[in-house]
Amino acid sequence: MTERRLHESARRALEQAQAEAARLGHEVVGSEHVLLGVLRTSPLADEVLRELGIDSAQVQQRLESGPKKVRSRGEESPDGSLPLTSHARRLLDSGRGEEDVTDASLLLAAVADQRGALGKVLAERGIAAASARAEIQRRAGLPVDVPAVSAEAADNVPAKREKAQPSQREQAPREKGQPTARVKQPREAREPREPRERREPRGARANEVQPRREPEERPAERVPSLGKLAPKPKPPLWRTILLLAVPASIALRYFHASPVLVFVTACLAVLPLAGLMGEATEHIAARTGPTIGGLLNATFGNAAELIIAIMGLRAAAEALTTAPEKVGTFVSVVKASITGSIIGNLLLILGLAFVAGGLKRPVLRFNRTSTGMSAGMLFLSVVSLVLPALYHNLHRSDVTLGADERTISLEIGAVLLLTYLASLLFTLRTHSSLLGGEAHPVEGPTWSIGKSALILALATAGVAVESELLVHGIGEVSSAWGLSAMFLGLIVVPIIGNAAEHAAAVVFARKGQMDLSLQICLGSSTQVALLVAPILVFVGVAMGVPMDLVFSPFEVLVLALATVTAAVLTLDGESHWFEGVQLLALYLMVGIAAFFI
Repeated sequence: MTERRLHESARRALEQAQAEAARLGHEVVGSEHVLLGVLRTSPLADEVLRELGIDSAQVQQRLESGPKKVRSRGEESPDGSLPLTSHARRLLDSGRGEEDVTDASLLLAAVADQRGALGKVLAERGIAAASARAEIQRRAGLPVDVPAVSAEAADNVPAKREKAQPSQREQAPREKGQPTARVKQPREAREPREPRERREPRGARANEVQPRREPEERPAERVPSLGKLAPKPKPPLWRTILLLAVPASIALRYFHASPVLVFVTACLAVLPLAGLMGEATEHIAARTGPTIGGLLNATFGNAAELIIAIMGLRAAAEALTTAPEKVGTFVSVVKASITGSIIGNLLLILGLAFVAGGLKRPVLRFNRTSTGMSAGMLFLSVVSLVLPALYHNLHRSDVTLGADERTISLEIGAVLLLTYLASLLFTLRTHSSLLGGEAHPVEGPTWSIGKSALILALATAGVAVESELLVHGIGEVSSAWGLSAMFLGLIVVPIIGNAAEHAAAVVFARKGQMDLSLQICLGSSTQVALLVAPILVFVGVAMGVPMDLVFSPFEVLVLALATVTAAVLTLDGESHWFEGVQLLALYLMVGIAAFFI
């Protein structure tokens, strides 16, 4: 199997198979991992299974619950990836007769393999392999094979052959000139022996033994129900430790401790709470299906950062009457957090992902269509920030400048929101197969809807409380540490708000799931530009805070450079670790410049 013979869909499936085997702790890639890769990356597989009445999630759970595969002697891979088992290689070699090995040919091979997981699932549900094959061919636009012999006729073929054998034995004596009576006599002589009557107990014994054959059906019984995929994992130690910062920050604020100390503990407390919000959202998504799940992930992807920014606007609204000189600082931090989040995703996290993934693989590959769409939406966000800034610089002397800028920002925000809704329709509904997005894998048992909703609500409330503590310490931290509002908003606040999601992107990249890693980096950036920024403008107007989309020239220029750089490095669908180093270098230069502004 050569790389040039792999279609894009098959290549994505094999890369996903490598990632699945590594995630499950296996030392080799088996046929079940290849099938898992097809099910996770191919919309065709989901459509075929749905048409056949098979739950794709249950098949994936069954594949994941198989025994651990260890590496045998001699199973090595020259490029450092996990080697393929002989069964997996046979599955791939089945596509050699075609021009390209596609996801459809891998599915056809899995259906034809009666020993494989998919073949067993079809047999247990009484679905003929020919029917499944025809469904795959029909949906893939391939010529449909019509079997010449039906299933019933195929079952009767052995019986017909057995009946033909005596006639052949009869013809042999006739050729020697012996009478027919002598040929028939042995048959009549055999009949009184009544061999079938003696074998009757075999049928009875077969019926008695039949219950012992139940272990053959155990794979279906062992299919774990949703929520019982694996033993309950322990929560990460870092999360348990950092959760202690939640009551600590509240106690420090209650006893009027140093605002700097309150700010630090609040920042630490936001990290585990934001991680719990993201995890609860993914568990709800696993329960509700790909469309609703994708919508939930898109909606709550930057919820922690949005809450921090809203609390900043709330502090600015309170300062309008108590300390008007602080209003500008709070608004500047909120604005800088918008551009800082986009820049951090495009430079810092994407760079770390390329480095983490490239250390194990010479070339990183991902979906060019998805990255191209994200790059287009990011350019749209740059334009949305350039236009208000351009108007501001051309009409500095206008008396109604502030009111006009807010009106322009509101109208541009409405356009961005509509564009974001259209992007959801495009990615989740009309062109989901083209983009080939992956669902975030859930580690361990899947939580129930009630538990997920409760944890999401508590974590959201916790983030809101900690964000308020964090925001009220910005002024003191800026004075004590000599940090400008630009640096706090551009560098510090985005890293805190998106730390959990950023860590997930790096982990996925290290496992080889680059499409999922880029989905987090680029998807989060477009969500901030098209959803979070307009929402903050509307919230600011509702609170009476002068919040608009007029950003400083430095922010606009840095955002444009980050967008262009990320687009250039990702539009070819390939990358390596050195491109990640380049992105990190650019982020460090932006941070140095922001520190002195």
